[in-house]
Amino acid sequence: MMCQSNTLQGPDLQTGKWLQFPQLALRRRLGQLSCMSRPALKLRSWPLTILYYLLPFGALKPLTRVGWRPMSRVSLYKSVPTRLLSRAWGRLNQVELPTWLRKPVYSLYIWTFGVNMKEAAVEDLHHYRNLSEFFRRKLKPQSRPVCCYHSVISPSDGKILNFGQVKNCEVEQVKGVTYSLESFLGPCTSTEDMQFSQTSSCSSLQNQLVTKEGNELYHCVIYLAPGDYHCFHSPTDWRVSHRRHFPAVGATNVGSIRIYFDRDLRTNSPCYSKGSYNDFRFITNNNKEGIPMRKGEHLGEFNLGSTIVLIFEAPKDFNFHLKPGQKIRFGEALGSL
Repeated sequence: MMCQSNTLQGPDLQTGKWLQFPQLALRRRLGQLSCMSRPALKLRSWPLTILYYLLPFGALKPLTRVGWRPMSRVSLYKSVPTRLLSRAWGRLNQVELPTWLRKPVYSLYIWTFGVNMKEAAVEDLHHYRNLSEFFRRKLKPQSRPVCCYHSVISPSDGKILNFGQVKNCEVEQVKGVTYSLESFLGPCTSTEDMQFSQTSSCSSLQNQLVTKEGNELYHCVIYLAPGDYHCFHSPTDWRVSHRRHFPAVGATNVGSIRIYFDRDLRTNSPCYSKGSYNDFRFITNNNKEGIPMRKGEHLGEFNLGSTIVLIFEAPKDFNFHLKPGQKIRFGEALGSL
């Protein structure tokens, strides 16, 4: 570049300098960054990475030409103190409101998020002692009829973000990120899977999840907005044999998640280390059938907004009756055979 700048004359020479010296300065600055410790480097790269993904028209892409690389979206999300924020938000929503303050606070919430209180089992706003109770409000009987003619129903109210057959061992667009099955579900750690996991590939993991010949693996992603009904139900008839809990992978600002049949599960608790996972098997010597669940049966509840990702196997002629972005309610059919 310096050889080229010597051949420029007049205005061209000034233009050449403007093109060169910022790049040289950036290279020196990036060189200084590369000498930093990993925590310090991560701290310095974090603001730039946020701007890289937020600014339109690839405004910061020229930085990649001089050696800078943005953090991945997954790494960026993991660097945010989501657990601390979610626990603080959960504590705030458990604060009991004075009786006189409940109606104006809940009325503002209803107006902001379009809540339909006519469906609520208890319409009196003074009944709900805090935002958490209001958020987890139950519905009137028969307000969500369960479709009886399809094999899989929606487990909750929400918005359809993505759906389809699992391809290339990937679950598409969960919080704007595409995950591999292995990173989303975690490794196989049971005794019968140990030999498999040592030589596993992503494609063989996908094949292992399909238990019947002629079936395929499907996925469906449902986003629950703050105004939605936030209990979730069983999408079909099945048996629960195994539970795996990943601390802090739920949506940010979810105070907690409760599973009705799993009383030992404590989500969003500081006793769990970030990045770990916790397994529990329901099939034991005393209970060889696991936990039976019927289609439409209450399964659990979210304390504030979240996302449900269904991964299931079905025959190859299974067809979704959905459109991306459509609203769906618990009990409505996701697809049919």
